[in-house]
Amino acid sequence: MNVLIVDDDKLVCSSLKTILEAKGVTIVDTGNNGQEAIALYDEFLPDVLLMDIRMEGMNGVEASEAILKQHPEAKILFLTTFSDDEYIVKALSLGVKGYILKQNFDSIIPALDAVFSGQNVFNTEIISKLPSLLAKKSDASSTYDLSERELTIIELVAKGLNNKELADTLFLSEGTIRNYLSTLLNKLDLRDRTQLAIFYYQHLQ
Repeated sequence: MNVLIVDDDKLVCSSLKTILEAKGVTIVDTGNNGQEAIALYDEFLPDVLLMDIRMEGMNGVEASEAILKQHPEAKILFLTTFSDDEYIVKALSLGVKGYILKQNFDSIIPALDAVFSGQNVFNTEIISKLPSLLAKKSDASSTYDLSERELTIIELVAKGLNNKELADTLFLSEGTIRNYLSTLLNKLDLRDRTQLAIFYYQHLQ
């Protein structure tokens, strides 16, 4: 099994590389941010990408979306110290293969094996949250007839991204972003971006 490791902590990368290689896993390379993850994935096409979520610049979620757009078959396993609901939902909506917490170190090797064989892997703490998280996301999508892309745009608007930042983040043109925003405002009967942000915190949080 060939694995690419991406984590913004170089010591973590080095430690994981040493430990995994001792277990017979081939590490094709390591990277420290989302941009490197994309470039290295394109170069090595690893069996599994083991990647942190919170990184400076482009984070793991953004990198995963870009990679999966070009390589739908990519097997990505998130490894993080965070268990935020927001990231769990994003991981599921993107189609990543797993999400495990760094502190559960003993589960990393079994998780890599499972993802490599085509299974999805989420640790116990995360699995316990899935029913309520998926129900909340599903209710919002169906009630307001929102697509995954529209939900993402609403969330990013609520976080303060402007049109150019939205376009860069989602790999779309600014014209496409303007069209999405216009459609959303009409669909939700809202006046402006501020109301769209308020809608997010009232209905999608």
